[in-house]
Amino acid sequence: MKFYIKKERLIKSVQDALKAVAVRTTIPILVGIKFDADDRGVTVTGSDSDITIQSFIPKEEDGEELVEIVEPGSIVLQARFFSEVIKKLPELIVEITVEDQFKTIVRSGNAEYIILGLDAEEYPRLPIIEDGDHFSIPNDLLKSIIKQTVFAVSTSETRPILTGVHWMIEDSQLTAVATDSHRLAMKQATLQSEERNGKSHSIVIPGKSLNELLKVLDESNEPIQMTITNNQILFRAKNLLFFSRLLEGKYPDTSKLIPTDSKTIVKLNAKEYLEAVDRASLLAREGKTNVIKFTTMDDDMIEISSYSPEIGKVVENVKSISTEGEEIKISFNAKYMIDALRAIDGTEISIYFTGTMRPFIIRTDYDDSILQLLLPVRTF
Repeated sequence: MKFYIKKERLIKSVQDALKAVAVRTTIPILVGIKFDADDRGVTVTGSDSDITIQSFIPKEEDGEELVEIVEPGSIVLQARFFSEVIKKLPELIVEITVEDQFKTIVRSGNAEYIILGLDAEEYPRLPIIEDGDHFSIPNDLLKSIIKQTVFAVSTSETRPILTGVHWMIEDSQLTAVATDSHRLAMKQATLQSEERNGKSHSIVIPGKSLNELLKVLDESNEPIQMTITNNQILFRAKNLLFFSRLLEGKYPDTSKLIPTDSKTIVKLNAKEYLEAVDRASLLAREGKTNVIKFTTMDDDMIEISSYSPEIGKVVENVKSISTEGEEIKISFNAKYMIDALRAIDGTEISIYFTGTMRPFIIRTDYDDSILQLLLPVRTF
């Protein structure tokens, strides 16, 4: 195998594939990245068996030559070492040659590395996803769905199903839900279905997969094609394939957690409220509890406070836009509140309370497709 390639494009593809490469694995070859050179260009693949990322570098794009294939072939190279090597090469063009016994020579300018490669035939085959159901989604909407839900997945393996985001698709309507049993994030969106058969899906995508997908999606406005099968999902972007396994098991019914009525509604300026919670959380974190108290007062004022017997107390009053209903005293996890407010990303938010020890929800009037739910903490 031998080819010449633009260094900048090679670095980008290797960095994308590297996000799927296993740090620890029982399959030694998965610490490597696979390179396939053919008459179309070079395909760069990384995998940890749960996630597979495949980045394609065409021979030519937008009138610019990116790759010159001298001899087609395949090789697997140690991922993290090779990634560091190419970033330090001196020239804009990189020559990669594979000789006998998988000896790989990497040249650029006066620099030359000899790397011992691995047999590409031993690299696991990619899952073949052709017969699944196909959907299309705008790039920016997919990013929003991930950002506004994935932070709420569980980090504990005691209930593995909660480490993923539950996607429910019915008649091209997507509802994405994540919960760790203490909070819940929900986002709704409309997909473009190629089937128009009204088929429904209930799948759970690992939070880790969605976080890595977010890192490799570019800033283009081109739609992302999705294909869903029984145990895999494929996201297809320009020159990029992202495969992820789906989590097995039944996701709990979270619809019953969401209150349908409220006894108190508080509307707040989102930025002012977030900054007040953030300031109070400084003491809450130092006190190891990370708990903040929220109290409605006269004249539409809200008291935000936190107390630590070892450090002290912080109290801040925030003027609400409006307060309706009963007085409320409630405590919650400061980090969860900050995460929820950042996910909503609106100028004004409304918090709907149903009682001191009942879950409460946060919404914005500008976007009813997103909902955040928090469970209170018992302190009063």
